[in-house]
Formats: sequence, structure tokens, C-alpha cells
Amino acid sequence: MNIIVCIKQTPDTEKVKFNPETRTLLREGVENIMNPFDMQALETALILKDKHGAKVTCISMGLPQATDVLKEALAMGADEAALISDRALAGSDTLATSIALAAAIKKIGDYDLILCGKQAVDGDTAQVGPEIAEHLGLPQITGTLKLEYIDDRFVAQRETDNYSETLACAAPLLVTVNNAEKEPRFASIKGKMKARKAKIPTWTIADLGLDPEMVGLSGSPTKVRKSFTPTPPEINSEIIAEEDADVAVDMLMEKLLKAEIFTR
Repeated sequence: MNIIVCIKQTPDTEKVKFNPETRTLLREGVENIMNPFDMQALETALILKDKHGAKVTCISMGLPQATDVLKEALAMGADEAALISDRALAGSDTLATSIALAAAIKKIGDYDLILCGKQAVDGDTAQVGPEIAEHLGLPQITGTLKLEYIDDRFVAQRETDNYSETLACAAPLLVTVNNAEKEPRFASIKGKMKARKAKIPTWTIADLGLDPEMVGLSGSPTKVRKSFTPTPPEINSEIIAEEDADVAVDMLMEKLLKAEIFTR
């Protein structure tokens, strides 16, 4: 079994602040971490590896420092990793990002399962995983909570707003993960030593056979024009402390009439 896991380095969103004057995120001094949903996807891959035997390869797209999260993945138990990094990728939206990741997956070639986190905490679009599946012509299962391999099929448990469901699909396919079956594991000392020595290859768009017009700002139909913090709504409240319910209702109606919220 060959599993590819897409992971992203994101800022720790609990520590990111917003500059209301420049309308940009203040990332200075903010620690970069492995996207939490991608860590759940990685743990799902490692659970399958423990049960059935598998080669787990992690890929990421980003700046050179994104090798940090790839080495973290190796320390946790992944077998190989590769980074997609090129100045031409700057400004890529979800479509351009998915094109680059799909090209990297094609370069790797041999896979039974592709795992992605449900979404990235710095964008919250939940678009990249499904878009990769479309580029590769693969079936997809989104938002899984548990993934098993039974009778030559991957069986996923997921929940929607209204119901729970279990879906089964033969390889190859792409699955996005909401939560893993278990909490993500800690890296072992042996794993950390392996990751420290690892040399992670870096692929450019030329290595992936991509036209610069397909990625970056040129290949991104979505562009951020403005970012802002929503103005909190004004809340004017008053508690009617009258114990007599009939009197309280009369007082409430008078106030609603006066405020022109309710008319007779």
C-alpha cells in the first residue's frame, strides 16, 4: 500500500493578530506549525501503516522553511517527503495550489490513497483536497472521522450536519480527514534522529512540468482584494425584573412599541 499525505505549514492561528490599519495578518513572531487537520491525516496514514504495512510519503508546497513540518512528519513515522517550492508559486489560490500538488503526486506516480486534512486553519476553504481529486480523476470522500482498509476497500466513517454515514471505495482514491481515529502520536527519539539526517528534495514547477501561467497569481482566478475584522454588532439589552408575568409582558410590549419593533 502506498499512501501520499499532503501537509501544509501554517501559522499558529491562536497567536496571529490582525493589523486594522494595513488590513493584514501580523505573522511576526508567530510560530509556524503543521496544519492541525493535516496532522490528523498523517496519523490516519500511520494507523493504516501500522495495521497493513504501507509506504507513507508526505508532500508540501511552500517556502523553504516548510521542510520543518516535513521533517516532523518523518519523525512521526512517514517514510519519505518532498517539498514543492518556487517563487513562481507565490500568490497561488486553492486552484493553483491544487494544480501544483496534483502534479507532484503524478511525479511520485505509485499511490493507492491520497490523504489531506479537511482544510487549512489559515484559509478554511476545504477546497484543495477535492480539487486535487478532480485534477487526478479520482473518487473522493471528505470529512472522515475514521478510515479502515477492509476486503480490498477503504471504508470511511463520516458525519454531516444531519446524519452519519459509512462509505466504501476501492483504490485509488482521495480522502480528506477531519479527525483521526486516535490522537496524533509523538515522534520517537529514533524518528527524530532519522528526520534530522534526512535530505528532503525540493521540486520547482519546472521539475513538475508546469507552465508558470498555471500557478501563482497568473493561475489564480481568486484574489484577495480586502481583509478586515468584522465590526461587532451593537447589543443593547435590558432585563425586566418584574416577577408578575402579566405585568412583565405589558412592560415588554410597551418597550417594543416605543422602539417601533412591534406595532399594534
